Amino acid sequence: MAGKEKRAGELDAVMGRPDFWDDPERASEVGRERNRLFADVDAWKRLWAALEDVEVAEELLAEEDDTGLRRETDVKLSAVEDGVRAIEFHKMLSGPNDEGNAIVAINAGAGGTEAQDWAEMLLRMYLRWSEKHRLEAEVVDLLPGDEAGVKNATVTVAGPYAYGYLKAEAGVHRLVRISPYDAQARRHTSFASVSVYPEVADDGAIEIDEKDLKTDVYRASGAGGQHVNRTESAVRITHLPSGIVVACQSERSQHKNRANAMRILRAKLQDAQRQEREKERDAREAEKMDIAWGSQIRSYVLQPYQKIKDHRTDLEEGNVQKILDGDLDAFMEGYLLMTSEARAAAASS
Repeated sequence: MAGKEKRAGELDAVMGRPDFWDDPERASEVGRERNRLFADVDAWKRLWAALEDVEVAEELLAEEDDTGLRRETDVKLSAVEDGVRAIEFHKMLSGPNDEGNAIVAINAGAGGTEAQDWAEMLLRMYLRWSEKHRLEAEVVDLLPGDEAGVKNATVTVAGPYAYGYLKAEAGVHRLVRISPYDAQARRHTSFASVSVYPEVADDGAIEIDEKDLKTDVYRASGAGGQHVNRTESAVRITHLPSGIVVACQSERSQHKNRANAMRILRAKLQDAQRQEREKERDAREAEKMDIAWGSQIRSYVLQPYQKIKDHRTDLEEGNVQKILDGDLDAFMEGYLLMTSEARAAAASS
């Protein structure tokens, strides 16, 4: 922790330089790193202070038992234990991008209007999860469904360990419920895929030649006021060599939308490179499946009973509304713990 505090102090000095904001993108990156470090240091200091309070309370209770103080001390000790577990868990998020921001892409799969409604439910779930964790989530692109829901949506999530946690959500999500769009009230199965990319700094590691880009501007399709709908502020960029297409329409400024689209493009290009390397090692079979039956990482059953099951960890939860409201930590941590243990076992074998 002393190392993090030292590094945060060094970044404070960098941020105090007169030319710090000459490169706004680099400045933002430094600011985010500094905030992440101070958040970790502050969390540790708060835990240490709470533990000292518990020790003082235990000394008082040893002299004279007090039911109210005992109850208060037990609650505070439980909170300290939870905080220590969270810090220990963060140690497992040691990947090169785990501490940074994430880009989440949601796409409706098999199931028509049902799947598009399901995609919108997932979008809401991740926005609520981000809110609970005090992370900054922004919907930068959204294509509405034909009748309801969304066909696809892209969200940027900024804050400590956003990618480290959200990478556990990548895969196909399956919903089973009585359809609100079926006049005969039949049970439907719908699918949507979630892709998660780490946000990549523009440090030259991902080279993008402007000649390889096709840029289109258009009027934003979603809500956003008269300015958004009457001017061509939305931007779509096609990377011709890879065929990757990204779009952004959340800002009123075409320039800002293009900058956001380039951020997403860099993240997708890096992920494509990673996938290619892993494909060569035959390690990407799970992501080659269709967005349909049999390929899901998690099932959300609302009828005839209520249960959510993660098929990777076998973790189950009966309170489906709690999960759909963004209480995803148990599923995320279960998967990340499983993969961490698998890596440790592989390294020791």
